[in-house]
Amino acid sequence: MQAWWMVLAAFFFASMTVCVKFASQGFNAAELVFYRGLLGMLFMWLLARSQRVGLGTHYAGMHAWRSMIGVASLGGWFYCIAHLPLATAVTLNYMSSIWIAVFIVGGAIIAWRPSPDRRTPPLQGSLVLTVVVGFVGVVMLLRPSMGPHQGFAAMVGVLSGICAALAYMQVTALSRIGEPETRVVFYFSAGSAVAGLGGTLATGLSAWNWKAAIWVVPLGLLASLGQLCMTRAYSRAGSQRGTLVVANLQYSGIVFAAIYGMALFGDRLPWMGWAGMLLIVGSGIAATVLRKHAAPDAPEEEH
Repeated sequence: MQAWWMVLAAFFFASMTVCVKFASQGFNAAELVFYRGLLGMLFMWLLARSQRVGLGTHYAGMHAWRSMIGVASLGGWFYCIAHLPLATAVTLNYMSSIWIAVFIVGGAIIAWRPSPDRRTPPLQGSLVLTVVVGFVGVVMLLRPSMGPHQGFAAMVGVLSGICAALAYMQVTALSRIGEPETRVVFYFSAGSAVAGLGGTLATGLSAWNWKAAIWVVPLGLLASLGQLCMTRAYSRAGSQRGTLVVANLQYSGIVFAAIYGMALFGDRLPWMGWAGMLLIVGSGIAATVLRKHAAPDAPEEEH
């Protein structure tokens, strides 16, 4: 059953990107981050009350860091969604598994100290290979699908995936010290609202556009529902194998996004773009499995 909860979460997140795409026609990324954060705060506050989870914390600094990098990822992703084909934007953000593998390999190199019995750093050859294949997939995905003015948006999308990986690692650290998921997401939403408001004041408020505004509430609702279903999927996994199945099923969101992109926005990717997407998904799945052996406490993904 936990597998279906993850598929449902992926569907909600993909549906959220449709709302972002439509809402971006009247609002900039900072405004959408603000609205997303405000609605997320309300939803998580209500959920915390129903679960009798207190929102007070002794780890404000850790929550602040998680919110800062999470907001950077979210803002970059929203910008990327507005300027790239939907499936391309979603795939770039879902590269977080590959970036976590990069961090694991990089950490092994940094922590390595020469010794008589270990003359080379303890690299995970298979993990390194998945990273290389993932980057090849990025080149194949972006080269044919980008228009002449989409290079900056693609770079922002890549950086969004890096920030997402860092945010997931911080979420894992918070879960280890006993912080409930509801509290973590509440503070992330609060950080999104504050950062989005700051960005909006800096860039200026867009003229109110009802055609775009009607997508703002579903955006926040779908994001919160996706978060809730994902949390339930992981909490009911029950075993490492179940957790791996759940983690890999998140990539079904790319399929949903591709269908939405073609049906609603007329997105068309050449065969090389589709092949690159498959390489990224395959390497992401492989990295998720392999990193459980390289680092058993590696983080799980959320959005």
